[in-house]
Amino acid sequence: MQNSSKEQKLLFQGKISHVFNSQEYEVTLENGVKLNCHVAGKMKLHHIKIILGDSVKVEMSPYDLSKGRIVYRFK
Repeated sequence: MQNSSKEQKLLFQGKISHVFNSQEYEVTLENGVKLNCHVAGKMKLHHIKIILGDSVKVEMSPYDLSKGRIVYRFK
């Protein structure tokens, strides 16, 4: 049986270090790595705003470790 795509995603926590526009951000992970990230579809749908300095959860594909998807903003 093949693993689902959700199981293959890598999850990390980080902080927003630069805002390019309302959907594109630079995130610095806890280990110091910087990623270009975009906002997940459910966050766009519910109009969740992200500002500089917010703590976020980032989902990454194991195939491209330079890009990510912001899936959660911590309160």
